[in-house]
Amino acid sequence: MVTVIVPVFNEERTVDAVLRRVQACGLPNPEILVVDDGSTDGTQAALAAWRNVPGVVLLRHAVNRGKGAAIATALNLAHGDVTIIQDGDLEYDPDDLPRLAEAIQRDGCPVVYGSRYLDPAPPMRWTKFRVAVALLNLLIRLLYGRRLTDEATCYKAFRTGLLRQLDVQARRFEFCPEVTAKLCRLGVPIREIPIAYHPRGHAEGKKIGWRDVWPTLWTLLKWRFLPVRRPSSARPQAPIFRFGPTPKAAATPACPRPATTP
Repeated sequence: MVTVIVPVFNEERTVDAVLRRVQACGLPNPEILVVDDGSTDGTQAALAAWRNVPGVVLLRHAVNRGKGAAIATALNLAHGDVTIIQDGDLEYDPDDLPRLAEAIQRDGCPVVYGSRYLDPAPPMRWTKFRVAVALLNLLIRLLYGRRLTDEATCYKAFRTGLLRQLDVQARRFEFCPEVTAKLCRLGVPIREIPIAYHPRGHAEGKKIGWRDVWPTLWTLLKWRFLPVRRPSSARPQAPIFRFGPTPKAAATPACPRPATTP
């Protein structure tokens, strides 16, 4: 089973189409965990039609807590041996999801990133967002010695056991740099594969912006020096609201624990 986590915040115009495309992308019986992260628009109304759909579980934060917090809420309920992150907009193409899962399930990769800048067709133009991603990639190279083409991609696929062992503490968009930093510290290989990308601007609802630059930089810097270890116990979770049927548990093979880097 593949678990697709969909964190959503104010995506009333796109979330229904995203879920339909995830269902139709070719993953066999995916488990789709949707977390409405305190939306204030019509997202809840758009999700109402999905409440009793088999394989789809709707969760909700009463207030906006951030993308990382939404992923953490869903991860607690994930039954798939592979977990993939899918945003609630249409910048990323769900048709690429099976290739991400296949690279883990067939090729044995522990982590796969979908790169927007790896052999794109047509070529991606340079924007302020691409410049920011290039600078993040450079910082990863300088701090961790790892060459990546798209550290900030949404499409990150993990063996679920490994993602849980990372004990991600980020609650907002720092989720991406934290997992990348910890994977680098633990020596876990990251494979990149090319994906399609259809960028949108802030007028269309894009959330990330320049205010997220400093938390991202700080996250990369601090996890270069802080100890990275497996959590001894789960942290308590804030209350959530749950709708829809509970998926049946599937046997999840334990992911071998990587050696911790001092």
